[in-house]
Amino acid sequence: MVETKNKTTKSVTKKPAKRKRAKAKKNLVIVESPSKAKTIEKYLGSSYKVVASLGHIRDLPKSTLGVDVEHDYDPKYINIRGKGDVIKGLRKEAKAAKKVYLASDPDREGEAIAWHLQHILDLDPEEPNRVVFNEITKDTIKNALKTPRKINQDLVDAQQARRILDRLVGYSISPILWKTVKRGLSAGRVQSVALGLIIARERKIQAFEPEEYWTLDSEFKKSRSKFKSSFYGFDGKKQPLPDNDSVQNVFKRIDQAADFNIIKVEAKERKRNPQQPFTTSTMQQTANTQLNFRTRKTMMAAQQLYEGVNLGRGIGQIGLITYMRTDSTRISSLARNAAALYIHDTWGEEYSQHKPIQGKLPEGAQDAHEAVRPTDVARTPESIKDKLTPDQFKLYSLIWSRFVASQMTPEILDTMAVTIEQNDVIFRANGSKTKFQGFTKAYPAAKEKDNALPDLSEGDKVKLINTNPEQHFTLPPARYSEAALIKALEENGVGRPSTYAPTLDTIQRRNYVRIDARKFVPTELGEIVQTIVEESFPDITDTHFTASIERELDEVEIGDKHWVPVIDSFFKPFSKEVEQAEATLEKVIMHDELAGMNCEVCGAPMIVKMGRYGKFYACSRFPDCRNTQTIIKEIGLLCPKCHKGQIVERKTKRQRTFYGCSRYPDCDFVSWDKPTEKTLSDGTTPKTDKNGVTA
Repeated sequence: MVETKNKTTKSVTKKPAKRKRAKAKKNLVIVESPSKAKTIEKYLGSSYKVVASLGHIRDLPKSTLGVDVEHDYDPKYINIRGKGDVIKGLRKEAKAAKKVYLASDPDREGEAIAWHLQHILDLDPEEPNRVVFNEITKDTIKNALKTPRKINQDLVDAQQARRILDRLVGYSISPILWKTVKRGLSAGRVQSVALGLIIARERKIQAFEPEEYWTLDSEFKKSRSKFKSSFYGFDGKKQPLPDNDSVQNVFKRIDQAADFNIIKVEAKERKRNPQQPFTTSTMQQTANTQLNFRTRKTMMAAQQLYEGVNLGRGIGQIGLITYMRTDSTRISSLARNAAALYIHDTWGEEYSQHKPIQGKLPEGAQDAHEAVRPTDVARTPESIKDKLTPDQFKLYSLIWSRFVASQMTPEILDTMAVTIEQNDVIFRANGSKTKFQGFTKAYPAAKEKDNALPDLSEGDKVKLINTNPEQHFTLPPARYSEAALIKALEENGVGRPSTYAPTLDTIQRRNYVRIDARKFVPTELGEIVQTIVEESFPDITDTHFTASIERELDEVEIGDKHWVPVIDSFFKPFSKEVEQAEATLEKVIMHDELAGMNCEVCGAPMIVKMGRYGKFYACSRFPDCRNTQTIIKEIGLLCPKCHKGQIVERKTKRQRTFYGCSRYPDCDFVSWDKPTEKTLSDGTTPKTDKNGVTA
């Protein structure tokens, strides 16, 4: 009998599988740049994701006009080429998000970007998902997200109207320029006015006839004290000195060995008020004059300061200035109070302005947000210098100083005006001395130099110890620098803060102007293009007309006008001018300039041609002979490094002038500053870095 063994089996109870927790949806914030996204995400924490659209994602097509002029100028927007992956990523993030916030820049352009994003991402237009902030700081960002609003269609329409106007002008005039001059040219509303101002100034310079005049500066002495004065006139009346005969007449009437009498002394106290904090254009102008920054360089550094700079452990990425595209000088009460506290603690109560002066907004200015100022006045330039690039530090110092100074008390000066007389011949001396520094304590660049006179009283006798008659000639008006041109455009109401930098860049890239000694000089091509535009499309180059268009766009922005009639009132007469120009304008023949030498390859005459980066020598038998040469301009000095080559003037690709040795690359001497006999003889030529470029 076989015994069987019963096996007992243990019952195994399976544990129920753990359910994966669904990830909590995050709020999505869309900004324009990755740098800004990085700064903002740090403030918002783990419940938010911040991504960048990298600027515009939709625009008018480049290949066609893209505007239906027959149906209320309906724009035909398309997704920008190359933005496919960005759009795909944004759609994916938006679909997975709990809520989407559109946080592009706080201006017309930013509002339009938000509007295009709303369309691309199929967001509800009635949903309040637009957030704006004037500065990238933690409290500002969090407060903005608490109060989202709907997209402002009036702002969008104002941007859209400007974009369509510029497209209609550019795509109508440019083909005419291609046909009559050469391909690759362009014209635009603000661009044509800017070029027109430069050319008008050049015409005045060419037509200018200098006039002779003289000055008679003199030095007087009282006891051991000397002071300078200038001839004023006769018998108490101002008298010009047009020639040497009039100077000799002064000498005939005075006895240089006899005493002169102090007949009047006016001592006054004068106050100098601080300037307002920066708008975009005043920032661009001041950076150009004080820092020698080109407009594009200024805006690039300002963008970086606004979007955020990493200040290291404990602080991280933070925005250092408020939004840099503004034409307002308004300051928030919080910023004003913080500045007052800083000034009081740093320099004392007497430097803190109890009622800071309010600036008057320029005509047409949009007081949408504040002036350009530091986000935290206690964050001084010196305290963060090691975290900034040299350009960032220079610009931040300028913005910080100007803002702090604007909230300070006036500078007080003791002034003295002295009238000196002998035989009814009048000399005058003016002096001033700082009594109280006021706002210049924070903004030394604005301080006036002291020119103190000795202690003088009415009835004093003084001796004439020296005279210096000098012949002069009146000078023509100065060419426009970048700062002066921006100021002129602003004063004429042409363009807006965001348009100045690209406008100046365009007229240089098109070779309509060149830069000489930091001033704009029109080229032959620029004058030809401007003449065609002036004669065929007079409204485009008229500053008053262009300014009136800007005012109408401002009315669209605040909802007082609809954008379609604004464009219609411009385009209907303009289109007739286009038709007439197409029918009547003939090809402009640009005669080649002979170079004065023959081609070293084929012996034909060489000519001067205009290329993308300026003029160069080319063979007149092109395309049969393709020989070219760089135009080298010697300045008549021997290279201080190799003592063999000549110093020659050259141009960078951005048309900036520099100086180098003609034996390059055998000799690598390079200098941004023009060497002179003095700098070469006394060894003060700027030192070069390891690449041979001066710092």
